[in-house]
Amino acid sequence: MAGSSYGTLFRVTTWGESHGKAIGAVVDGCPAGLSLCEEDIQPFLDRRRPGQNRYTTARSESDQVEILSGVFEGKTTGTPISMIVYNKDQRSKDYSEIASYYRPGHADFCFDQKYGFRDYRGGGRSSGRETIGRVAAGAIASRVLKELGITLTAYTRSIGPVQCDPGRFQRKYIEKSSLYMPDPEAEEQAVRYLEECMKNRTSSGGVVECRAEHMRPGIGEPVFEKLDAALGKALFSIGAVKAVEIGDGTAVSAALGHENNDQFETGPNGKPQKATNHAGGILGGISDGSDLLVRVSFKPTPSVARPQTALFKDGSCREVSIRGRHDPVIVPRAVVVVESMTAITLLDLLLQNMSATMEHLHRIYS
Repeated sequence: MAGSSYGTLFRVTTWGESHGKAIGAVVDGCPAGLSLCEEDIQPFLDRRRPGQNRYTTARSESDQVEILSGVFEGKTTGTPISMIVYNKDQRSKDYSEIASYYRPGHADFCFDQKYGFRDYRGGGRSSGRETIGRVAAGAIASRVLKELGITLTAYTRSIGPVQCDPGRFQRKYIEKSSLYMPDPEAEEQAVRYLEECMKNRTSSGGVVECRAEHMRPGIGEPVFEKLDAALGKALFSIGAVKAVEIGDGTAVSAALGHENNDQFETGPNGKPQKATNHAGGILGGISDGSDLLVRVSFKPTPSVARPQTALFKDGSCREVSIRGRHDPVIVPRAVVVVESMTAITLLDLLLQNMSATMEHLHRIYS
């Protein structure tokens, strides 16, 4: 299987299956000298851990990370950082029935068509549990970015038809919210909506929004390696993602030119700045120094208890009811995944940008 690695200079490779012995990641290209230990990574994994509340899968996993290499005496050595998380609560028998058919909305059929074989125990590599490696790597990338003064904040923007009101945005409430929403009123509405979904044996989709503050201008390339293109590739690689928007996103198609343009003004420090940020911090594929704003749309969890028609291996189509432990909505647990893939992408492009000018090289080597 190709395609399990992402990044150029800061390169992440994830490995393992949902119901295998363990899952993890190898990070290559992390600068030496970064203070790092398991306690720096664990809070990120705790944010995506299952079994935290009624609206996540009941699978009971502590998701304790162990660093196997690349760190000595609390500092990164510049060599590959290998991390592992052992699977403790697999119930593979819950999935034995689906070996004979392809679940609606899942990658089962595509895996069989491509490889002639599939790991039907929870989806194998296409399971959401694969994101553990991404989040562990994202924790490291976020730590490097923080040292550079760049901070990322991700949260649930909407669940189903329930959207957060920007006027009620409370950054500190995100971590308190069971749904990682910054708006307490919207969270109450979303909880009622999810209860209805569960009552009707179905699931919900939603949107995750991520903001990178104190971004440096000049990050990204103007043609094939645009910052927004790189973010699109990274975020579309997350399972269940169906749309990625930068800034105003699809709304720009209904805007007028003079409305959509971000006009410049002189800031309080005497430096130029944009009066608005419809572009989401990216112009011509390159960061403009404004906050980076990206939104990611997730489809509803495809595993639902409601009867559905599935394709069986014998070619027949019959009604099935999917059993097992599944999230009625994956959006809250995906918040940290979006944040992590954004961090990995930004750090990789920041490292690549070091060779953009002779001035940069002189700062390093002269």
